[in-house]
Amino acid sequence: MNMKKFVLNLVCDDHTGIISSVTSYVTANGGNIIESGQYVDLDDKRFFMRLCFEVNEGVELEYFKADFADSISYSNLEWKLYDLSIKPRVMIMVSQLGHCLNDLLYRYSIGQLPMELVSVASNHERYQSRVEHEGLDFHYLPITPETKPEQEAKLLKLIDEQGIDLVILARYMQVLSDNLCQKMSGKIINIHHSFLPSFKGGRPYHQARERGVKLIGATAHYVTADLDEGPIIEQDVKRVDHAAAASDMVAIGRDTESQVLSKAVRLQLERRILLHDHRTVIFQ
Repeated sequence: MNMKKFVLNLVCDDHTGIISSVTSYVTANGGNIIESGQYVDLDDKRFFMRLCFEVNEGVELEYFKADFADSISYSNLEWKLYDLSIKPRVMIMVSQLGHCLNDLLYRYSIGQLPMELVSVASNHERYQSRVEHEGLDFHYLPITPETKPEQEAKLLKLIDEQGIDLVILARYMQVLSDNLCQKMSGKIINIHHSFLPSFKGGRPYHQARERGVKLIGATAHYVTADLDEGPIIEQDVKRVDHAAAASDMVAIGRDTESQVLSKAVRLQLERRILLHDHRTVIFQ
């Protein structure tokens, strides 16, 4: 018999018996649990859980949602149930550096990222032929200080018309407005080098070379109205020494950025991330 997977993400105040109640509900409704993770924040007394289970192919999401809240009635309960056979619809945004875009396109082409890649948007035309070669829509949205509000309105319209669930900023070098960040809260992932705030502005790896940096890193995070301060999803570092030229550091940095961003995207697509104030709880 064909099976499909559901994921249940749950957050509530910590109580005795939550795991038993949730797993009993799932199994009583025909679910076969194949993966379970839980965590208690002892400072806030909050309980976090991710449960992945199989069901018969004919079972619909609404069947499990029907009386879940009534059956699992813990205080300050927040929960979401996902059908993993329904792939999130994704838009990638890029400017003039294509290493993260190319990495995502490749991983998508080999089935490594469980998403439906709908389109790519950019404020430059540089990657139009690359994107269209993959059979994807490319949207050129040039931006100047004068046209930024107009272009962002076009972007929001595209997101709405295409039913986009997730926007990936693959080195998109424009600051998004507070309005867009709020409307897409928890649905935009960005990548940046981990030298911030030490090496802001252009040529950060050249700045790092001049200061004798020994670790090159990258950080993937959710986008919020506070620039580069959203909840962190994934980070990694690579060690370098005095022999590394600026060009070497650029290459190492770009590889690290690509790997960190793709992992963060996969965690999002697999519904492994639960937000906790300004932090993330991630079930690997």
